[in-house]
Amino acid sequence: MTPRQNRNRDRADRGIPEATVARLPVYLRALHSLQDREVATVSSEELAAAAGVNSAKLRKDLSHLGSYGTRGVGYEVEYLVYQISRELGLTQDWVVAIIGVGNLGRALAGYGGFASRGFRVAGLLDADEAIVGQEISGMTVENIDRLEEVIAEGGVSIAVIATPANAAQGVCDRVVAAGVTSVLNFAPVVLSVPEGVDVRKVDLSIELQILAFHEQRKAGGPDQIDPPAGNGRASAATQYVEAVEA
Repeated sequence: MTPRQNRNRDRADRGIPEATVARLPVYLRALHSLQDREVATVSSEELAAAAGVNSAKLRKDLSHLGSYGTRGVGYEVEYLVYQISRELGLTQDWVVAIIGVGNLGRALAGYGGFASRGFRVAGLLDADEAIVGQEISGMTVENIDRLEEVIAEGGVSIAVIATPANAAQGVCDRVVAAGVTSVLNFAPVVLSVPEGVDVRKVDLSIELQILAFHEQRKAGGPDQIDPPAGNGRASAATQYVEAVEA
């Protein structure tokens, strides 16, 4: 059993809810911001406000980690960063391969937050011969034909799929067959994976549509919004998302 599988089993044994797991990175981001300001301790109310949750929920979440804080003092920032990082598996390095080096793939390759959070990008791969061989963020883009070799040689644990929709499932099948069991999917398609493979989907167009819904509600509902001009042409927001995902 791999270390990640052991961690997942331990988490299940301790009864940590998935909703709590999803909030831990948000708490960690807020704590890193406190560290940058050299804040040594933080109250549950202050940390909850920084994370955008209520303090009761935060205290319950942290209690699953065995962290209860000190009455009148709060939580020690440095130790809480360690606790959450350990629970999320960030006390060791995780090797990442990015497949699809279009606009979005390039942006991900150049994102400095990966290295500072325990993730090392070890491979960039693409099928476009015009992109293969280019130097991007200090790495050479490999041909997608070498996908399995890059995964094996680099010890890749997480595959980031940023390909067009029609290529995503085939790429996913290959990375899973090569032994990768964690996939971050930016392609605008739902991936089918076997049991034991974790997929997290990031869909920019869906997030924009949700924001559009809330903006419409603020304006009084759909009857108060003028229809877009252009006989149903894609909105500027949709065009932007399509350009980024290309």
